[in-house]
Parts: sequence; structure tokens; C-alpha cells
Amino acid sequence: MLRARGLAIWRGERCLFEGLDFELGPGQLALVVGPNGAGKTTLLRVLAGLAQPTSGRVTWGDSPVDALAGERRAEIAYRGHLDGLKKDLTVTENLAFHSALFLGRTAVEPLLAEIELARAADTRARYLSAGQRRRAALAALKLAPAKLWLLDEPMTNLDSAGRALVVAWTRAHLQAGGSAVVATHQPDEFVAHGAIVIEL
Repeated sequence: MLRARGLAIWRGERCLFEGLDFELGPGQLALVVGPNGAGKTTLLRVLAGLAQPTSGRVTWGDSPVDALAGERRAEIAYRGHLDGLKKDLTVTENLAFHSALFLGRTAVEPLLAEIELARAADTRARYLSAGQRRRAALAALKLAPAKLWLLDEPMTNLDSAGRALVVAWTRAHLQAGGSAVVATHQPDEFVAHGAIVIEL
């Protein structure tokens, strides 16, 4: 269970949001919506334990999210605006690297086909298009055994097929008992699957 209690974020003298409370259990999805600058990325970073709120607290299970031990921290996967790919490695090498981090629990080759990058498998990440980099970065998410996905604008640079794939992956993750918090400007693509909406 992810719990946020009394969260407030101030940026200088400006309050982005305050008094934010919510709980997210297995199989649940939360959509974070709001205009640019409302604090969506900051909220996700706080939920991931990568940033501190001005006030309030976030727990994962019974532990503060910013004090989780390594094994528990691996239960949370954050994907922000940066793709997290090593530019001089090929797509295959990047995914193999991420797979090795998680003890090779998922085969890379079928994933390449699923994200439609099999033909670019031997291309260095620096030469990929923005959409291809986004697909590869999201594929790395599939290689992690995380229970909680924190996705910041995952649809950016994706075509309709890529967006449908993200929605399908998210649905499968929830059906398997996982949870997800998604910051998005396109909530309609997710809302049909039943979601908590956090409006900033």
C-alpha cells in the first residue's frame, strides 16, 4: 500500500499543492493531472523517495519511502522525462544491462519484438528517434520486478500504437496485483480502466 498523508510542496513562496492525502493498493491506478508547472513531476519524485515534500509523509507498506532498504526500494520503479539509456550501447545492450540488474528475469528478444524495435536492436541509443528511445526506456520498466510503477508522461513522443502498448502494459500490471501512478495530459486513455484522479 502506498500512502500519502498531508503532502505539501512549496516552490519558493509559491504553493504547488498542500493537504494531499491518498492511498493506493494492489490493482489500483492513480492519474495525476494538471497544467504544466502544477507539480506533477515533483509529486512523482516525492512518491519515489527522490525528493522531500515541504510537509507530510509518504509510506510504502509500513516504511517511509525515502528510508527503504535496497530490496524494498526495488519494488518501486520510476520513469521520468529522461530515458535512462546509455547512449553508446545498442538497444539490445541497454535492455540486457537492465535485465542483468534484475537477475535476468525477463528475456530481451521477445520484448524487442513487442516494442517494435527488433529491426533497431543493434542501433546505438544515440541514433534512435525520440519515439524509439521512449519505447526502449519503457521496455526497461518491464524488466524490473517492481510492484509500483511511477510514470511521468509516459505517452510523450509515442504514436497511437505506442500509447496503446503503454495502456495494455499498465492494465496487465494492475491485473497482476501491481499499482501505478501516472502523470499524464491524456487521462482519457487510462480512465476507462478505473482510476483515482489526483488533480493538481
